Amino acid sequence: MCYNASNFGRGYRLLSKLRPHLYLESVQSVDPRLLRRRGIRGVVLDLDNTLAGWRALRPTQEVAVWLRRLRSHQIGAVILSNNGKGRVQDFAREVGVPCIPNARKPRARGFLRAMELLGTTPETTAVIGDQVFTDILGGNRAGFYTILVSPLSREEFIGTKAVRRVEGVVLRHFERQGLHLPTHAG
Repeated sequence: MCYNASNFGRGYRLLSKLRPHLYLESVQSVDPRLLRRRGIRGVVLDLDNTLAGWRALRPTQEVAVWLRRLRSHQIGAVILSNNGKGRVQDFAREVGVPCIPNARKPRARGFLRAMELLGTTPETTAVIGDQVFTDILGGNRAGFYTILVSPLSREEFIGTKAVRRVEGVVLRHFERQGLHLPTHAG
């Protein structure tokens, strides 16, 4: 295969779209005061392994408290999920936030719709999720502030498990470049 400078440029641009602005242990580690200082007024949230374990039907008490803290700092939230309508809507209703199911992340449409629901701009919107190739890629492409969190559980869709291997290579690359990776408990 022949490589030229333009091939490397495309690869670099793709890698830059995969790099989160911040990497934290959990969604509860995201301080709403920090978001406000950054000018963030709305947050797009992933569901599976970000807000709840894969297939979990209800939020934990810690997630419910964190979402109340977010609201107390006048930061709106929307759940953007690739999951089907029923589960996503039930979960969103339980935590009192709007949702967009069947989002087909990382496609732009869902991210732009979430921003519209929040009444924000790309500069005032953050995305929080556990997957580089869906949440972070989509958020960066939309111009959002991106926050990667560690997955809540190892249990997940089989296709996601396969992508995690490639994601691990990408994250190790970013770690060598200085992205702080959180330590995993357990």
